[in-house]
Amino acid sequence: MNSGEAFGKPGIPPKWTSSAKEGVGTSLRRCSRLHFTVSHGIVNEVYYPGVDTAQIRDHQLLITDGKFFYEERRGTSHSIQWIKSGIPAYRIVNDDKDLRFKVEKTVFIDSENDVLVQHVVFIKNDQKDNISLYSLLSPHLMNGGMGNTAWNGNYKGRRMQFASKGGIFMALYIPEVSGKMSCGFSGYSDGFQDIANNKTMTYEFSSATDGNVAITTEILLEKQNSFNMYIAFGTTMEEAALKVLKSSNLNWESILNDYVQHWVTYKKYTAKNILVKKKYDLLEPSLAVIRTHVSKEPLAGGIIASLSIPWGNFKGDDDLGGYHLIWPRDMVEAAQALLILGDIDGSVDALRYLQSTQESDGHWPQNMWLNGKQYWGGIQMDETAFPVVLLYNLWKGGYVKLENFSDMLIRALSFIVSNGPVTDQDRWEEDGGYSSFTIAVEISALCYGSEMIDQLGFHEESNKIQLVADIYNSNIERWLYRENSDLDSKYGVTGHFVRISQVEEDMQSNDYIPIKNRPWSSSLVKTEETVSTGVLSLVRFGLRPHDHDGIINTVKIIDGELKTETKSGPVWHRYNHDGYGEHNDGTGFNGTGHGRGWPLLSGERAHYEISRGNVSEAIQLLHAMERDANVGGMIPEQIWDGDDIPERGLYNGRPSGSAMPLVWAHAEYVKLCWAIENGRPFERNEIAYSRYVERKIRINEDIWSFKNKIKRLKSKSSIMFILGDDCFVRLTGNNWKDMNDIHSRSMFSKVHYIEVDLTTIKTETQLEFTFFWKKSNRWEGMNYTVELL
Repeated sequence: MNSGEAFGKPGIPPKWTSSAKEGVGTSLRRCSRLHFTVSHGIVNEVYYPGVDTAQIRDHQLLITDGKFFYEERRGTSHSIQWIKSGIPAYRIVNDDKDLRFKVEKTVFIDSENDVLVQHVVFIKNDQKDNISLYSLLSPHLMNGGMGNTAWNGNYKGRRMQFASKGGIFMALYIPEVSGKMSCGFSGYSDGFQDIANNKTMTYEFSSATDGNVAITTEILLEKQNSFNMYIAFGTTMEEAALKVLKSSNLNWESILNDYVQHWVTYKKYTAKNILVKKKYDLLEPSLAVIRTHVSKEPLAGGIIASLSIPWGNFKGDDDLGGYHLIWPRDMVEAAQALLILGDIDGSVDALRYLQSTQESDGHWPQNMWLNGKQYWGGIQMDETAFPVVLLYNLWKGGYVKLENFSDMLIRALSFIVSNGPVTDQDRWEEDGGYSSFTIAVEISALCYGSEMIDQLGFHEESNKIQLVADIYNSNIERWLYRENSDLDSKYGVTGHFVRISQVEEDMQSNDYIPIKNRPWSSSLVKTEETVSTGVLSLVRFGLRPHDHDGIINTVKIIDGELKTETKSGPVWHRYNHDGYGEHNDGTGFNGTGHGRGWPLLSGERAHYEISRGNVSEAIQLLHAMERDANVGGMIPEQIWDGDDIPERGLYNGRPSGSAMPLVWAHAEYVKLCWAIENGRPFERNEIAYSRYVERKIRINEDIWSFKNKIKRLKSKSSIMFILGDDCFVRLTGNNWKDMNDIHSRSMFSKVHYIEVDLTTIKTETQLEFTFFWKKSNRWEGMNYTVELL
């Protein structure tokens, strides 16, 4: 017997667990702030007090008879079922591969006390077997494995185990059947090392301080073969202990029934929506998955990307956020899915959350914690445009009053006009420049914004915002369409829309773009040789017809370069030369890798078929998405599309080690169901569709700004200068033989602009100009030029 402080401090470097979740769950009571995940037959990360803060790595059972040793996660075969369709409580069965025993678990939350409950039944197939059972829990409090302290303790005469870090306390209580207890440092003195090596529990350390720790409890099977395990958190040891004790005093089936009933009530609320009644295979699971990722009080309304950490078993404490952060793009996609499925309150809460987390200049962070603090520092223009689209959806539906969101709307539109059409990062968070997906969302937001601003009484600003949308739309081909490339020749087309192109001023020699997830030696690719599924958004948002020659050409290349046939069906990659995915040997993405197929991109490809009127093909792709999901109905971020690598758990057509579930993928599934029923994409902007597809409105005008310093412009056209402050432009078209001073006008007092009709200017081969800034009473100090074509 060993007692006192455990040895081996601080333990091995901590890692997270697999991102391949088979289930996620939470209570629908706003006062309950627990969220849990399950995979490989056990509980994985549990989140508290917000959906962005993981508190444990995993919790499993260890089994031995003095000769053999099994851990539940690796030593048993697993099956999982939802308690009821669309209700995220789970029955898990773990069978010993040698048929010695079976573990049956029911996993759910005590909504009233905010406790994770596991009801366990352990069945020995031969009652003569002298099998011992142990609980092993790995705290990773406050999103980290290091710095945890664990100890054996007592609360009101009940033996419990505790852990703490950074002001958060955890209590584990296994009443009636708890035997020996021990706390240890992972990899040295933890229960796994002890029991795996000795085939019995020999350690009884009372504490393990400030390290990567694990806690072990002996389960006394001779008393009974069923028992309950309770996990809770609090700001003090006593608070966490009180929660588990209160929960243990209740009948576990009554707790489960209460949990289920709240979800049943929610399903009745959303069942008013006709789409839910269609019984698409993953519709109810998708609704439950999305709703489980919604934050509770006091920071209600936020929707994180995934309750997982991609390739978590390769990731340590340096990856604090994983995917349990808010990306405004993913969040709006999810909020729109909630709206489609009839959860109006959830969608409105999401909009209010976004309203409160908008930055002062009008944009939203690339991603952020629940409290609005940014995590990564990038700016993606679609993430400023998407909340405007959501506002329009809810306003048009009569669910919100526009005047209550006028400040958010004005600031967002001002930011788009001031900084678009270029983006610092595309939706894949890598390259900046002109992106078809980003521009499509920007134009949609501007068209909707123009109508909403007009409704608020800003009539002149409304016209200018619509003009900016028209300028963006009229220049899409110039910015993104390339002809006569090797890629075009390969597929027998004259040209195609590229993945992304750089602003003219930033173009490298021969127009290359960097692929940031590839080794440096192979990271530069010619722009004209790239292609991405993002171009499909030009059709989906209503900017181009499905039979546009350039779209047809690009789809041919997309299907040739990005489509992979797997055992589950076709799947598409993000773009050619992508490196975001496992390496070919199956090791996890570590900054470089090999891109894999994304089920949500099958949904995007299906939406294009909807626009073509080919509903039957869209349905086939919907079924492919369903086959991509795992046994728990979770849709992954990526599918393994290489040969099987069983030792790494990778099988062709099955989920890879990326995030699962991906909320965005579930939202895409919901939207595809809606599109199949309605014969058009949910996102199709009818204002844009009328202007750009039906009436084919195009204007001969371009925008110059300090984010979009164009170098070429058609003569006899117009140019709009978008500027950050009050000024006038001094320009000449004939080498300063004639000069023109034109003063700026303001939009919402936030954006200043100058419009110049070049037919009124004497021009030769180039336009040259500079600025005088009125507030600071100074000249720009340099001249800029634009070549006139």
